[in-house]
Amino acid sequence: MLILIPIECDKGIESKITTVAEMKKWAVVDFDEGEAKSISFYDDRTQSGAEWIDFVILENRFENAMDFMNEGMMCLACREEETIEEILSAFKFKELDEIGF
Repeated sequence: MLILIPIECDKGIESKITTVAEMKKWAVVDFDEGEAKSISFYDDRTQSGAEWIDFVILENRFENAMDFMNEGMMCLACREEETIEEILSAFKFKELDEIGF
């Protein structure tokens, strides 16, 4: 499955999440069998070439998630996680909050 995360800058697994308004890059994580198989970074999320992205993880539950939901993505929000590594660990153990309207 593919997970989309807005980040400050490309520092690999240590990249930090930020708001969509302040993001500099998108991280696209190929997550399978409880681990990240690969992480790619893009200036524009459409550059990934992915036909379907399963999840978007946002910095907080107050961000506008409607565009992502309209594209069929499940929207999740971090609690206290900051880096991609922390976020993926929380994702694996279902510790992220679901955003819904």
